[in-house]
Amino acid sequence: MADGTTFQPGTGVAPATLVELSVSCRKLVDADVFSKSDPMVVMSVLDSAVRGWREFGRTEVIWNNLNPDFVKKFIIHFYFEQAQKLKFEVYDVDATTADLSKHDFLGRAEFTLGEIVSSNKLAKKLIGPKKDSGTIIVSAEEMNSCKEQATMQFCAHNLDKKDFFGKSDPFLTFSRCNEDGSYTVVHRTEVIKKTLNPTWKPFSVPVRSLCNGDYERHDYIGEFTTTLRMLSKGQGECNKYECINAKKKAKKGSKYRNSGVIDLMSCRIETIYTFLDYIRGGTRIHCTFAVDFTASNGDPKSPTSLHYMNPYRPNPYATAILAVGTIIQDYDTDKLFPALGFGARLPPDGIVSHEFALLYGPTNFAPCINHVARFAQSAASGNDYFILLIITDGIITDMPQTTEAIVNASSLPMSIIIVGVGDADFEAMEILDGDDVRLSFKGRYAERDIVQFVPMRNFVGRGGDDVAAVQERLAKEVLEEIPDQFLSYMKRHNVKPKPPLQRQGTISSVRSLPSSEQ
Repeated sequence: MADGTTFQPGTGVAPATLVELSVSCRKLVDADVFSKSDPMVVMSVLDSAVRGWREFGRTEVIWNNLNPDFVKKFIIHFYFEQAQKLKFEVYDVDATTADLSKHDFLGRAEFTLGEIVSSNKLAKKLIGPKKDSGTIIVSAEEMNSCKEQATMQFCAHNLDKKDFFGKSDPFLTFSRCNEDGSYTVVHRTEVIKKTLNPTWKPFSVPVRSLCNGDYERHDYIGEFTTTLRMLSKGQGECNKYECINAKKKAKKGSKYRNSGVIDLMSCRIETIYTFLDYIRGGTRIHCTFAVDFTASNGDPKSPTSLHYMNPYRPNPYATAILAVGTIIQDYDTDKLFPALGFGARLPPDGIVSHEFALLYGPTNFAPCINHVARFAQSAASGNDYFILLIITDGIITDMPQTTEAIVNASSLPMSIIIVGVGDADFEAMEILDGDDVRLSFKGRYAERDIVQFVPMRNFVGRGGDDVAAVQERLAKEVLEEIPDQFLSYMKRHNVKPKPPLQRQGTISSVRSLPSSEQ
């Protein structure tokens, strides 16, 4: 080729563009009695494989606001040749639970990604509890491949007093100018109560978000404009900004100076590395499987057992191992997967037999977690990353010890995937997942969220009996958080990727275990 690059097999198939979707709402239903609604938007995609909607992501909650502009964006691949159907549902958040049934439904609207992209910005009436339930506005912008991130800090002096009995509760909102001249909110600082001279915390924003209006229901103090190039010059006179309120200026005329001064305290531009940067640089991924052999699985000779070796289809344990292993093997250099069992009652003579009650209890996770953690602790340099896949059917019986083990492991290069098989109550697993409330043990909080829990029943029995489809959906769900968890460790410990390695690949595959190894 003219540029000297080498064609990579697979790169010419299913070309896609990565787009960023921004969401705003106007005139939402007021579902709260003593305040305004606290809206959150949930985006779902129509998944033909499961013949239904699959949740894609959620925005942040914006408190007491009927006209929210959400900072959280949805990043999605756009395929020209596919009809990608999207559903946006708006909820009034009334509790800390992630269960949407516990929140008030405010309305929904459906789009295709194609119509959003072709319109750049599209508004639709929400179908909700009232005839006029408000409007949702979705805009799209193609993302570039910039990997830089800007970290900034601002303070302000002598802001206008807005509270009748006090001072002001100021915050800064950053909006980027779009190609059509409109503005999209990309960051909102914290609110600092009762001050006219705030100093906000440092914050980081991807450069692609800043460089590509906000009509919140708050008292307007003023505004200023700048560019990232100017901000990159750092603290100094060039980055002191008079906050101007146009209406106040028109009213006071020559007597008006400003509504306060905003000072840039610091601005740092740095490169943000991706998961693939580390993989290409030689970081090794190690995956360990831990299988539940407790008595609640049933007699493995019985067709009702979760360990039953069906000659026509893999059991739930084999399905989970194949689903994850098939993906992980591409990143595991030696293609060897350590396997642990827990809850097994082995005969005193150590001989494997299929004629005795092999299964026992209880369901203890901590020993397996600590086992892998010992390896991760000896490889804290970032050259290796460890994944533990725990497959279980039961209610956990060593919750305090497991919580402590996870909190300890959260500072190590390690992630934990828990797949629940069967119909047990997995509420404790949701607590370990830590998506809603960060896990803690005796007052010590987990340094990172390293656990992903998925109940297999969410994937079995939908879309027919296609085992391959079940495995594909399961793998996507259980592995989707791994890159972010991986990057959170590398960033927290300031580990940078090495230059890309030139190495030959080897072909390998994950196979189901023979019955003597189950």
